[in-house]
Amino acid sequence: MLKNTDRIFHNLAGNLGFDLSAAKERGDWAGTASILKRTHDEIIEEVKKSGLRGRGGAGFSTGTKWSFMPKDSKLPSYLVINADESEPGTCKDRDIIRFEPHKIIEGALIAGYAMRAVAAYIYIRGEFYNEAVILQKAIDEAYKNGLIGDNACGSGYNFDVYLHRGAGAYICGEETALLNSLEGRKGMPRLKPPAFPAAVGLYGAPTTVNNVETIAVVPTIMRRGADWFASIGAKNNSGTKIFCISGHVNKPCNVEEAMSIPLKELIEEHAGGVIGGWDNLLAVIPGGSSVPLLPKNVCDTVIMDFDSLKAAGSGLGTAGVIVMNKSTDIIEAIARLSKFYMHESCGQCTPCREGTGWLYRMMSRFVEGDAEFAEIDQLLDLTKQIEGHTICALGDAAAWPIQGLIKNFRGVIEDRMKQFHGTK
Repeated sequence: MLKNTDRIFHNLAGNLGFDLSAAKERGDWAGTASILKRTHDEIIEEVKKSGLRGRGGAGFSTGTKWSFMPKDSKLPSYLVINADESEPGTCKDRDIIRFEPHKIIEGALIAGYAMRAVAAYIYIRGEFYNEAVILQKAIDEAYKNGLIGDNACGSGYNFDVYLHRGAGAYICGEETALLNSLEGRKGMPRLKPPAFPAAVGLYGAPTTVNNVETIAVVPTIMRRGADWFASIGAKNNSGTKIFCISGHVNKPCNVEEAMSIPLKELIEEHAGGVIGGWDNLLAVIPGGSSVPLLPKNVCDTVIMDFDSLKAAGSGLGTAGVIVMNKSTDIIEAIARLSKFYMHESCGQCTPCREGTGWLYRMMSRFVEGDAEFAEIDQLLDLTKQIEGHTICALGDAAAWPIQGLIKNFRGVIEDRMKQFHGTK
């Protein structure tokens, strides 16, 4: 388990203040001016050395991503912070925004300086009204106290932070759809290659898009050092992580823990265990609704990091841990996710636009058992025709939950069909 002295977030429960004075008491903005005296490349190398991987789902090396930004661009460079948290089962960024907003602003300043950016745009989910109000107050405090804006923290570096409210589209959590929305266009993903954001991003200028949690941990890494962060967790899966635990647990919660903690320990130590006990567990979706579920026999031993979950046939994703005990109608649960992805498809790519509708309609019949056995493999084949054939990963997100269902609970689907046909 993570030691209290290694925690980055001390107010996830919201029982302390979120204003600037309270944030400073927790160590935010301590020595920021000294950090900004280091060179751009030194900061990027320190983040690389820490092993920090993106906390928005993809798990790409943060320092490496920053290094893609040009050093001598004739255009202004931008940092965009993705606060469009819309993944079912995921609510970590929301609590960072409303309880620890100054970590985001300070992290934006350091990251922006490292990448030679002139400004940060925080794109926040439209439904997060109260969170947007709190974050704007924190931004205003930072400006008033000279922490951002002209001569930020007395460093001679000018850096602005803008908050932009989205309109509630899940697809705008995809970084290039987010950029289009920020520019006032339809929230539809862009093709990449050829135009990666670091080359052609916001307003056609070099841009890096990072998740809220990724940016929020940067100041602590710079204060305590890369070696400290890298010492937590397993190799290539270092640092702390906020896990969102929901579903059939006694105490749903957001908790910061060390990467590579066993899933069973995470649930039992922090969420009060599975309702009905561990033996009553049916399955867990370990990384938000878009990753394949894991059956109990895998959950018994799996550890929570990028590489281990990938090896187990799933993914860490956003670390939204959705726990389902044996009271769950597992077919109906996955059908509900299919409906979500059908609704949220932007419609740009034919496999996703048409395929997500087919997935949901077939899953709806599977819930009742009103299908033939051969349709199970037809449904699986359909997911393969969608997966990997779209501009962004929404098609994959729609396919993977169904693939996990068929892989691990095919017998349940077949039994439902037998029961349906036996009553006709």
